[in-house]
Amino acid sequence: MKKVSKSVFFIIAVLIAVMGYFTVVGLDTRFGDVTTRTIKGVKDIRWGIDVRGGVDVTFSPPEGIDATDEEMSAAESVIGVRLVAQNITDYELYTDYQNDRIIVRFPWKADEKDFNPEEAIRELGETAHLTFREMAQQDPATGAPFGVTSENIVIEGSDIENASANFYRDDSTGMSHHIVSLKLTSDGAKKFADATTKLSASQSPISIWMDEHMISAPIVNDPITNGEAMITGGSKQNSDGTVGFTRQEAMDLANKINSGALPFKLVTENYNTISPTLGSGAKDAMVLAGAIAFAVIAMIMIVMYRLPGFVAVIALLGQLIIMIASLTGFFSVFPSFTLTLPGIAGIILAIGFGVDANIITAERIKEELYNGRSVGSAINAGFSRAFSAILDSNVTVIIVAIILMGSFGPPESIFAKLLSPVFFMFGPSAAGAIYSFGYTLLVGVILNLLMGVFASRLMLTSLCRFSCFKNPKLYGGKSND
Repeated sequence: MKKVSKSVFFIIAVLIAVMGYFTVVGLDTRFGDVTTRTIKGVKDIRWGIDVRGGVDVTFSPPEGIDATDEEMSAAESVIGVRLVAQNITDYELYTDYQNDRIIVRFPWKADEKDFNPEEAIRELGETAHLTFREMAQQDPATGAPFGVTSENIVIEGSDIENASANFYRDDSTGMSHHIVSLKLTSDGAKKFADATTKLSASQSPISIWMDEHMISAPIVNDPITNGEAMITGGSKQNSDGTVGFTRQEAMDLANKINSGALPFKLVTENYNTISPTLGSGAKDAMVLAGAIAFAVIAMIMIVMYRLPGFVAVIALLGQLIIMIASLTGFFSVFPSFTLTLPGIAGIILAIGFGVDANIITAERIKEELYNGRSVGSAINAGFSRAFSAILDSNVTVIIVAIILMGSFGPPESIFAKLLSPVFFMFGPSAAGAIYSFGYTLLVGVILNLLMGVFASRLMLTSLCRFSCFKNPKLYGGKSND
């Protein structure tokens, strides 16, 4: 490794401290009377049902419809996928085939202060019947489809294969857009092509409806004949410099469209709230136990491995901070996730891999020192010799985590698409608890390579350049005296 500046250790330590502060506290920005949560903190973590409670909802087909077992299974699958797509990874979902009912239990939203079950059900998407209709004519009294819009349905939810929120930059105008991308089935593509060819001539809209409620009415600018459409959200200016939808609006619309791909409309039969089985006291106890365990590990690492142990503790702290940040939604490109018991297990396991990586490296450095190398040479050789063993174990875990997320996550996720040639015959399973475990494990192991290998090496190489840290005894070797 090339020469590392003495200041590198302090730069990394300060960056970890600053990120740790904002990960815990978050950051709010104020513009006039409007306060915006710019950076999310730990209070924005969405806890599982066992910690915070949630809502219990029973859905059923409309009166008069005798749904088949296959249709009920399809409806259950779509609801499960949708829950995971909205990052609700701690839920219970099962179907009573005999009575044609689907029972769903899911946790409260992170920032809910006065819990409203009806709002929670709306967050789930109301599992309404989705239609795309010609024009956007509404009854002024009821808001229901009216006239041409009432009579002409272009496509329904079953004609849509997938909807996703994406980002697009128009090079011709220089404008950036948060968009909703649609991928249609073969039948849906043909119907959509006919309708857009007709409506594009007059630049008329195709409106999107959930039952009798219009949720969007994008203008048709050009015929869409390839089965893939893009909804831009108009020309309004947003505070982040984009045009049309905000990121959240695009995600909400994509989720609503995905929710409409049900074999029939579902009706809310009843709902009630669920009290937490563990409560905030258990959460506080878990946090305290984790802090004590981390402190004990830190003390053992420092006593056993001295300066490399001290650096390892800082790297582990950085790994833990970034893992928590990935759950809160600190990084805007990664949404927040429900923190569940399996998710906590993934964090603990990943931290364990981080400890193991630092121990392997520290032992290699000691061996190199006892073989007569200088401190700088021993550090470089120790990290180089340890890297292959660390990489092998971590890559194996990464593969397992990807398989878990691909097998038990939303079908539109990158990992599900990657594994679709293998698992296509099984259909989406959307087991949120397993998906949550895979997510925290994957993030943690990747961060182990970043912090436990790369950052640790930079910090230790930086410190060894100070004359007071050149004594081999500080690294587990024999003293120069």
